[in-house]
Amino acid sequence: MNHEHSLDLEHEKHSESLPHELLHHFPYAIFSVSFGLIVLSFLTHVGSNDVQEAAERSHSLFHNFHFLHIIFAATGTLITYLRFSRNLVGALLVGIISPAIFCTLSDAILPYYGGRLLGVPMDWHICFYSELPNVLPFLLVGIINGFVMAQHHYSKLASFSVGSHFVHILVSSLASCLYLLSYGFTDWSESIGAVFLFLIFAVLVPCTLSDVVVPMLFAKAHKKR
Repeated sequence: MNHEHSLDLEHEKHSESLPHELLHHFPYAIFSVSFGLIVLSFLTHVGSNDVQEAAERSHSLFHNFHFLHIIFAATGTLITYLRFSRNLVGALLVGIISPAIFCTLSDAILPYYGGRLLGVPMDWHICFYSELPNVLPFLLVGIINGFVMAQHHYSKLASFSVGSHFVHILVSSLASCLYLLSYGFTDWSESIGAVFLFLIFAVLVPCTLSDVVVPMLFAKAHKKR
């Protein structure tokens, strides 16, 4: 049995159903967001009682985790795409566009609108627009890493994917939490229940679409051409 045929057999076992993938990633999102709120609690309540100072500390941390999130998103997108198609141009396009959309959605846009829905006058900040020179190195490394890792045998990628998905969602959770504190939601702990539920949604849906569903669907579409 050749390598391509064995991959096809493995692909047939993989569901592309969005509800299935969301359910699979749901526990990761819960634990990741919980850990993110722990970090946010320390930033807000430990040390200085100056909330503005805490917001300033979280500002640089948000950028750090957002940039790191881009690496995991680009790597995961390419690994999934190249499991289903060897169209390198398509892989490169999806590897660029998918992280740009879903990292921004998860880390900035959804937290921004989540804060607004809770009555907080949030500030708008999109790193792919205002921090592009810092974004591009992480995106480039993530794409290269995805191409390199896609050359590994499927069994190695399968074992890697569990840990990779968890770290991806964890980093995204930290970025989303830090955006809230950095850009206006300084009294988030008073609405921690609503923040917790909203962050699960903000992290779970974009990361699942980015890592699995979107690259899989585009790869299969290219393969049929």
